[in-house]
Amino acid sequence: MATDTKAELSAMHGRFATLGKAIPGTMGAFQKLMGEASKDGALPAKYKELLAVAIAVHQGCGDCINFHVSNAKSHGASREELAEALGVCIEMGGGPGAVYAARALAAFDGL
Repeated sequence: MATDTKAELSAMHGRFATLGKAIPGTMGAFQKLMGEASKDGALPAKYKELLAVAIAVHQGCGDCINFHVSNAKSHGASREELAEALGVCIEMGGGPGAVYAARALAAFDGL
């Protein structure tokens, strides 16, 4: 099923604007936090945004995925860099499951 990412981002920004009018202090602080957390520092902004994509993927937040992919791209992340970051998402999604599955089996065997 194809999606219109630009339309979804626009709708999300509209919802954020509405929320900002309802709770301006909270949303203003949140926007400041996002700006501070994602600006260039020891890690370039594009890497921080790729990290945010990875977290959004694990949380299953479609709006967050679109938002941070858009930000990563605007900071110069390439499709190949995103694909490699997503490979790590897949590895970490599968790896912890295997580790905890082994732990569960060991717990059973220890009882």
